[in-house]
Amino acid sequence: MEKLVPSPAAVAAFDALAADVANAGVTVGKMFGATSLMVGSKAIGCLHGDAVAFKLGRESSGHVEALALPGAALFDPSGMNRPFKDWVVVPLASAGHWPSFADAALAFAEG
Repeated sequence: MEKLVPSPAAVAAFDALAADVANAGVTVGKMFGATSLMVGSKAIGCLHGDAVAFKLGRESSGHVEALALPGAALFDPSGMNRPFKDWVVVPLASAGHWPSFADAALAFAEG
């Protein structure tokens, strides 16, 4: 599997997102070999090339909204057609939506 390398624009947008959610107890760590948004030891999102994958919970309103965005898809970190059904990859073109999806992922992680 080829590792996706994020562009400087994607890294900057992700860093801004991480700063935005830091006050909610979200930290930056590593998961799936990628820079990730973490709540304790749980990943709620990760930088994936020029996109962020968010754990939204399958069929939640956030999951449905994310999948409706152009270029969004279920997260398949292995690239072997085994997607994580709770996760949606949201491209950089929709970075304006990233904060709301981070909030939804945080709410999902907190149960």
